[in-house]
Amino acid sequence: MKFRTRPTLRVKKRYIVFRVHSEHPLPFFTIEQAMFAAVQDWLGEEQAARANLWLIKNTWTGRTGFLRCTHRLVDEVKTALALIHQIGDEKVVFETLKVAGTIKSGKKAVG
Repeated sequence: MKFRTRPTLRVKKRYIVFRVHSEHPLPFFTIEQAMFAAVQDWLGEEQAARANLWLIKNTWTGRTGFLRCTHRLVDEVKTALALIHQIGDEKVVFETLKVAGTIKSGKKAVG
């Protein structure tokens, strides 16, 4: 017998489509570490864990990407991303393009 989560208890996901403005394209793992550190600094450990963050690797192009989080903490995560101004020696600006319910609809915003 397979147990399934009831739809009302399932975690609802949102995808934040973002673009990183910098002089050079940045590697995936550098962006990932900076984003998780910024969210943890802004929200704290408990809320960062509740945000259920996941940076989607196969959508990263060097400048744009998708960050998955829960629907309740989208605004807080967007604020944390906006507070990132420097990664290593590189000055960066994070721009949120769209908040989408699926990756497919988010790809329309990227173009």
